[in-house]
Amino acid sequence: MSSNEPTTKGTKGGAGSTATSGSTGSPEPTGTGAAPAVTGTPSALQSDHGSTRIADTVVSKIAGLATREVPGIHALGGGAARAFGALRERIPGGSTNASQGVSVEVGEKQAAVDINVVVEYGVAIAELAKAVRRNVIGQLEQMTGLEVVEVNISVDDVHLPSDDDGTDDEQQKIETSNPRVA
Repeated sequence: MSSNEPTTKGTKGGAGSTATSGSTGSPEPTGTGAAPAVTGTPSALQSDHGSTRIADTVVSKIAGLATREVPGIHALGGGAARAFGALRERIPGGSTNASQGVSVEVGEKQAAVDINVVVEYGVAIAELAKAVRRNVIGQLEQMTGLEVVEVNISVDDVHLPSDDDGTDDEQQKIETSNPRVA
């Protein structure tokens, strides 16, 4: 057998056979608990001495931190996730969740990333998305050795400069309801 031919491992059912995909003709393992077919091209995470598996949480933290590095990103996550994150930061000993707003799928050699962001007002969103993709892909591939097959970005909100004026909405309502002069 040449090094370019796929090999298969046995399945729990003991069949050890492969089925052929309808249109591609590539081997796919069959049966419950089947091990994936090993192809001729090894990844940086597999060697003759063993293999390395990168946990989903590691990939999501790296992607979250890489996203936050890009100027124009205000926050990650949807409204509920950001509210929960703000509450967690107020608790003594609490910290920021680096993977907030990030979900990933990690395989043996590849990863796919979905990111929810809030952008600063005035930023060109298409250019920002390109910069986020470039940074996330670069950091993940450099740090993990995984091939990043896609980075999907969902812009959930735009942060306005007036949102940072430091006063609470309830406090503003109280101040505007009471006349300042008699």
